[in-house]
Amino acid sequence: MSDKWTAQKIKQFKGKGRLAALTAHDFSLARLVDAAGVPIILVGDSLGMYAQGNDNTLPVTMDQMVYHTTIVARGVKNALVIADMPFLSYQASDNEAMRNAGRFLKEAHADGVKVEGGSLRAPLIRRMVENGIPVMGHIGLTPQSIHAFGGYKIQGRTHPEAQRLLEDAKALDEAGVFSLVLECVPAALGAEITAAVSIPTLGIGGGPACDGQILVTHDILGLLGDFKPRFVKRYADLGEQVVKTLKQYREEVEQGAFPDAEHSY
Repeated sequence: MSDKWTAQKIKQFKGKGRLAALTAHDFSLARLVDAAGVPIILVGDSLGMYAQGNDNTLPVTMDQMVYHTTIVARGVKNALVIADMPFLSYQASDNEAMRNAGRFLKEAHADGVKVEGGSLRAPLIRRMVENGIPVMGHIGLTPQSIHAFGGYKIQGRTHPEAQRLLEDAKALDEAGVFSLVLECVPAALGAEITAAVSIPTLGIGGGPACDGQILVTHDILGLLGDFKPRFVKRYADLGEQVVKTLKQYREEVEQGAFPDAEHSY
């Protein structure tokens, strides 16, 4: 049996264990995440902040996402590679959305795409799934809607908001998503949604009852300074170690200690 994770395998994993998912934006990091046995690698439009230095995800273009997805897929053997559909790649029309989603599979060798939004996106997602494009859903705090939300705020705190998100989750489940990201929602709501849908939920600030968790790899490795949302656990502080290492290299060059005989021809 192949060790390659597929959308169908992920979907059928509901109730069998917990799934870990991480992001990657380039070949080197993708290779390492895959070597760690992580089942799902998301090429997130969060690269707008982590790779490009933007304040949010909105400036990221379709061509940029195709490029990054291509080089991530090149470094992966077993993980499921999912490409984030960037802002305005699917909102303008369903036909344009279909073409863009198809590009990720055809050009970038992704295994599926992620689409933000709830019931409003269900008809489009159903069409994608019916045409052979696996789709990961994403509700709660959807970063492409930060201007509408008024910033990065927890969603689903009031009863009407929670009911809307529960209905969104059910609609996406019925539309055929193979998994569902729950971002920045109360833990109790994350548990309620997880129990109500037939597909695995992946929490990013969605609480411990979700079927799995998804985080930005840079965050858990401490590669972006002091930025640390509450839902992130920092497993290492590699940023500090990298700076220390690079400083040592600079000092050895300045002092003439490198290269020495061992590192010369």
